Amino acid sequence: MSQTVLGAVNKAVSSTSGANTYETKYNTYLKLFSGELFKAYESATVAKGTVQNRTLKNGKSLQFIFTGRMQAAYHTPGEPILGSGDPPVAEKTIVCDDLLISSAFVYDLDETLAHYDLRGEISKKIGHALAEAYDKKIFRTIALAAREAHPITASPGPEPGGSIIKIGANNEYDAQKLVDAFFEAASILDEKNLPKDGRTAVLAPRQYYALVSQVDSNILNRDYGNTQGNLNSGEGLVSIAGINIKRSNNLPFQAGTIAAQSGENNDYSGAFADHAGLIYQKDAAGVVEAIGPQVQTTGQDVKTMYQGDVIVGRLAMGAGTLNPAAAIEIQTA
Repeated sequence: MSQTVLGAVNKAVSSTSGANTYETKYNTYLKLFSGELFKAYESATVAKGTVQNRTLKNGKSLQFIFTGRMQAAYHTPGEPILGSGDPPVAEKTIVCDDLLISSAFVYDLDETLAHYDLRGEISKKIGHALAEAYDKKIFRTIALAAREAHPITASPGPEPGGSIIKIGANNEYDAQKLVDAFFEAASILDEKNLPKDGRTAVLAPRQYYALVSQVDSNILNRDYGNTQGNLNSGEGLVSIAGINIKRSNNLPFQAGTIAAQSGENNDYSGAFADHAGLIYQKDAAGVVEAIGPQVQTTGQDVKTMYQGDVIVGRLAMGAGTLNPAAAIEIQTA
């Protein structure tokens, strides 16, 4: 068995060209850190991929177009078909918020970066911080969409707006009430002719575990051979009424009033004291990303001055409502 030399850790790297720079020495570390941060970000975010997503290039905003219903009519012999039944169209512009950052100062880089556990822990924390901010914006956006009327009002509309399902005060952890809300939501989405693909529910963790543990609810009745939900692991509840289930601490769950923050160019503020979960289809909201999760690190001059490096994770994105008909908010009141 042979061994292949890949490089050296914290050592000057020589080459035929004589290059021996700071960038050469720490290039591997930055790549490793970037990979770990991105992996942590992808694993931590719940909302990623559950709504419409576009990449923003060479601009500060992006337009999303969606159409209303069309009608069918009988043709009169001899009359030209001129395409007069074009569907009504609405446009939604979503702008990018200011740059989100999460950073850490790593002292004595030469020695510290050799301890991969510490590097990995820092990268995960930065990735989780960016993912948390991403999810909070999207979940609040979907909740607000559920309270909106549809922007298309022209014939044959108006198109249906968002919906709210009230499960009653103090019932946020009642499994049967939640199960009933799922079937009501599925009925609402079907009645609005929304696709069955891309339907997602997001609940608080305690709500999810209530669904698994309260086995008397009809969705988990073991007497009928349903294998969903595992009491031993607390996992395994995948879907109800064809709606995929996710859990997150980043919902505005019973959060009260959330005010707008400096740097937010889209409106994520609202009253969420009664909020108890979301059920939505992919078209409910849209996200624009100008800068995906990235890593930046300071260079040799800063290291010499401070005997360490500042490592920054950054993300530039914005979210906005699209088709309110696809959004349903569960409320307790």
